[in-house]
Amino acid sequence: MAHTIVIFGASGDLTSRKLIPALYRLHCQSRLPPETRIVGVARSKFSDDQWRKQLTESTQKFLGDQFDPEAWNSFIANVFYQPGDIQSAEDFQTLAARLQEIEGGRPTDRVYYIATMPQLYELAAAQLGQAGLADDSQAARRIVIEKPFGTDLQSARQLNASLFKVFREDQIYRIDHYLGKETVQNIMVLRFGNAIFEPLWNRNYVDHVQITVAEEVLVGRRGAYYDKSGVLRDMFQNHLFQLMMITAMEGPVKFNADLVRDEKVKVLQAVRPMQGADFAQCGVRGQYEGYRQEEGVAPDSPTETYAALRLHIDNWRWNGVPFYLRSAKAMSCRTTQIVLVFREPPHCLFGNSSKSSPLTNRLVIQIQPAEGIQIHFQSKVPDAGMKLRLSQLDFRFDRASGPMPDAYQRLLQDVLMGDASLFARSDEVELAWQIIDPIIAAWRSPAAPPLHTYPVGSWGPEAAQEWMEKQNRQWFDVCPVIH
Repeated sequence: MAHTIVIFGASGDLTSRKLIPALYRLHCQSRLPPETRIVGVARSKFSDDQWRKQLTESTQKFLGDQFDPEAWNSFIANVFYQPGDIQSAEDFQTLAARLQEIEGGRPTDRVYYIATMPQLYELAAAQLGQAGLADDSQAARRIVIEKPFGTDLQSARQLNASLFKVFREDQIYRIDHYLGKETVQNIMVLRFGNAIFEPLWNRNYVDHVQITVAEEVLVGRRGAYYDKSGVLRDMFQNHLFQLMMITAMEGPVKFNADLVRDEKVKVLQAVRPMQGADFAQCGVRGQYEGYRQEEGVAPDSPTETYAALRLHIDNWRWNGVPFYLRSAKAMSCRTTQIVLVFREPPHCLFGNSSKSSPLTNRLVIQIQPAEGIQIHFQSKVPDAGMKLRLSQLDFRFDRASGPMPDAYQRLLQDVLMGDASLFARSDEVELAWQIIDPIIAAWRSPAAPPLHTYPVGSWGPEAAQEWMEKQNRQWFDVCPVIH
């Protein structure tokens, strides 16, 4: 069956920088379904040719040497533009007529990608319903929305309720580009496709897990938005929790959307709720020096640009194993990594103390920038008696299989195929907010833990290092271990 992708917010940065390049790459790889058409919708009064010209320039800029004029010409011929305002019901009726014209009146599967401000998600869904564009009696109708999925539990529930008035859960694709990254998907293969890792992936062998999403950049022009959001809303509720769920989940009976997401939800259900002194003792909050001087930021802002949390997953596999999650702006480098730190050997046979030469093994899963896996293990120093040293085995995905695809390529292809395995479900979103909301409230209360400052280009406040040391652990503060 033919497919049509309708992108609302067609003149925005996401469309030109990510969506169109990803769809073009899929076209070059012959991975778009036959007769796939793309229709951009925005308030700008463009014609088809004007939008095509603009996309040609932007895609050439973003892809550079990967841009093939011949392949682009065959791709862009199926790209169209329809001026329209999400707030205008009349414009949706006009869009419906234009889609019928483009599709020739034949049954066609459609994907509605809402690449707009989050405030317009509910209205866009309602307008699609009122215009009859959500009717899937003849062909599939799917809607894609970007994060954030609400700003707290109440708004997330309201958004879900509004979407459910028009679309069913199986038609809604809540997209988090982190889940489109090859390394994130490979965590499942690493665990459930190999006999050597899964037996060790539990409380019997793992001491703790660290999940880090570090950014070098400052808030820049996003100051006004970021000051209302903060790192907990911006990174924890979505990206870090997704990484935690993939790391901690049980293996599904089959690899399909419902069963995979069932197992992810069980992880959030097992997270131990914080109460009382936990809010101060189970985390560290920080703000980089100079944040309050950023444009759009309040001069006395209490917003965190750094946060570290210790969470416990109270189930059979992970009971007693702390999960340390941290994210921050203005860090020493850009890296996203998951580190499983294993227990020390029960007996030190070779005389190395753990302080002078740590005996703990580590499995480092690097999500970005260079996607790969590293195993840290002890080996003997040649010609030095039984002196030990920490060695590593490296694996980089691009060295094994060439350049890695952009996350949006995989996710857009899955939407077209109707595979929701890598997309968030409504209960998953709401459970995540149930965990984060009380922490945000506690960190805004008079009893909040101190807001520590840290230098730009560091690994965060010294208090975070001291906090880990009190637990006889250390952060894995290493810029991308795989280059």
